[in-house]
Amino acid sequence: MSMQQMPHGQQRPARRRGDRPHSGNAAAFSPQEGGERVAQAYADLETPAIVAFHDRYLGGADGSAAVPEHAGPWWRWIAENHRCNTALWKEEDKARRTDVADAEIVSCKRNIDRYNQCRNDAVEALDQTLLAALGPAAEVPDVRLSSETAGAIIDRLSILALKIHHMRLQAAREEAGAAHMARCRAKLEVLIEQRGDLANCLDRLLWEARCGTARFKLYRQFKMYNDPALNPELYGRAGGGPG
Repeated sequence: MSMQQMPHGQQRPARRRGDRPHSGNAAAFSPQEGGERVAQAYADLETPAIVAFHDRYLGGADGSAAVPEHAGPWWRWIAENHRCNTALWKEEDKARRTDVADAEIVSCKRNIDRYNQCRNDAVEALDQTLLAALGPAAEVPDVRLSSETAGAIIDRLSILALKIHHMRLQAAREEAGAAHMARCRAKLEVLIEQRGDLANCLDRLLWEARCGTARFKLYRQFKMYNDPALNPELYGRAGGGPG
């Protein structure tokens, strides 16, 4: 069997287009009658490609160049979500500084709110795009409903990519000392394992969704704190009503 080299150094069997996910209980992935009609949905949306994209984005000077060629419409939102998570990470780091003026931290907080809203908007748009590609298969009744959407899992994979990237940098930071590097290497191994587990969960959900044995829905976040019509600290101080 041919092997694909994963970005974090692990190997996994190469999977042909339309194959069942490689891990877990294979019997659980048997498609229902007629499920193969949508078996080619998400043909370019497999976890090795998503993981590789996340890592290339973080490792390259031009993250936009990391999007796969001839990518499906969902890749636009995968890229936007990862861009926002990357920007969020940087702002969260800066917001913990104690050697800058309070105004600088306030600016970080504003940026964090803005990027977090964009991140959630991208997840919702991603789920909407994925469900549209499934068509009627997305609305099969009486099958398992996943409480976590595919977009939410991809968002978590993006965050894990950031953790892995930065933990790997710490594991190589010689000036921090051997003990620090050893601790970070141990944490890095755990993060890599967790990303593999989560990737397998996404494989399973996408396979079952396109075969009609499970489904996920579009869940709206309705972030109230960013809405001046819904946040009482905003509309109350402005002298208006709830709207």
